Amino acid sequence: MSESTAASSATDRRGTFAEVLLAFLRLGMTSFGGPIAHLGYFRAEFVARRRWLEEHVFAELVAVCQLLPGPASSQVAFSIGLSRAGYPGALAAWIGFTLPSALVMLAVAYGVDWMHGPRIAGVMHGLQLVAVPVVAQAVWLMGRRLCPDWPRRAIGVGGFVVTLAMHSTLGSLTAIAFGAIAGAIWCEDRAVAPEAPSVSVPRRARVGALVAYVVLLLLPPVIWVATRYQPVALFSAFYRSGALVFGGGHVILPLLREAVVIPGWVSDAQFLTGYGAAQAVPGPLASFSAYLGAVMGPAPNGLVGAAIALVAIFLPGSLLVLGVLPFWNEVRNWRWMQGALAGINASVVGLLAAALVNPIWPAAVLSWTDAAIALAAFGLLIGPKVPPILIVLVTALTSAILAQPLR
Repeated sequence: MSESTAASSATDRRGTFAEVLLAFLRLGMTSFGGPIAHLGYFRAEFVARRRWLEEHVFAELVAVCQLLPGPASSQVAFSIGLSRAGYPGALAAWIGFTLPSALVMLAVAYGVDWMHGPRIAGVMHGLQLVAVPVVAQAVWLMGRRLCPDWPRRAIGVGGFVVTLAMHSTLGSLTAIAFGAIAGAIWCEDRAVAPEAPSVSVPRRARVGALVAYVVLLLLPPVIWVATRYQPVALFSAFYRSGALVFGGGHVILPLLREAVVIPGWVSDAQFLTGYGAAQAVPGPLASFSAYLGAVMGPAPNGLVGAAIALVAIFLPGSLLVLGVLPFWNEVRNWRWMQGALAGINASVVGLLAAALVNPIWPAAVLSWTDAAIALAAFGLLIGPKVPPILIVLVTALTSAILAQPLR
């Protein structure tokens, strides 16, 4: 059996709730570095290691989720779980990827201080540093497969320049739009493989998801004005934050601050404390919502408040994936879309490369020692093909040792 046939058969095999849960639970405990870094971890796990997805299918999922409001990396996780094991897989992906960081943020809310000491700080810095080689590996390998000729390489470079120049969520959207237009013009004869993200959602469920997205955005504020029922206000505030943000990650922080600090539910000091802790934990930054729901003044707070906030902030993005992704599977088969898809996939490579340059590298690489560790880890990933989980452990240990000389 050829390598391509084996990959195809592995991709066609359906998974289980437990399989998806365990895969994302591991990622939820090791995916440091923010939403773009998460995409590097996902690619290493589900394209290279498990072969659940082909390279171009993964790039399409990334592009679609970048175009939708909501926490993008969590939407990619949700999409992968959905394509692997249907609705149970989508739920398993969300639980596994979100639970570790949510539990850590709850511990911070209840006063557990776990970041003292130079060695702990060194470990945490090492875990942030590992995002550099992981994303660099994703850019290198995706570039080789999705930009194999000069038109697509030019589109990838264009996506890189646009994303880096604009340095905002608008930059990512513009880069993908540029890739689609350029691909439709230059890559019509370079159509991508016919395989699409394997997502089967009945039409009623698609429409229901999109209707629910709008209703849950517009109706709770009306109910709050009529009843002054605080749980409704809590749900509405976090749902709105998740529904109206593009790209997720740090972009969501101004919306969260407006939602909880301005009305006086959370103090600025509490918000900044939680935000600082959220920088040091793996998984989606939107898990910060669990901390905010737990520490806020008006009830419901504590565990109940954390649960409401956590579900509310991730729900709109998940509803959009259910409603839009099956439609994407139909649109992608239009003739002109095949060239556009080739361009979109190339522009995603440029988008990831731009994120590696800024903000991942300057945020993680603070010294020449850091640069040497990152480059050595990158060499291990693309040379001997050391598993990313081992790179995470070695990088964290090395950073901890260098943080303070052994006595």
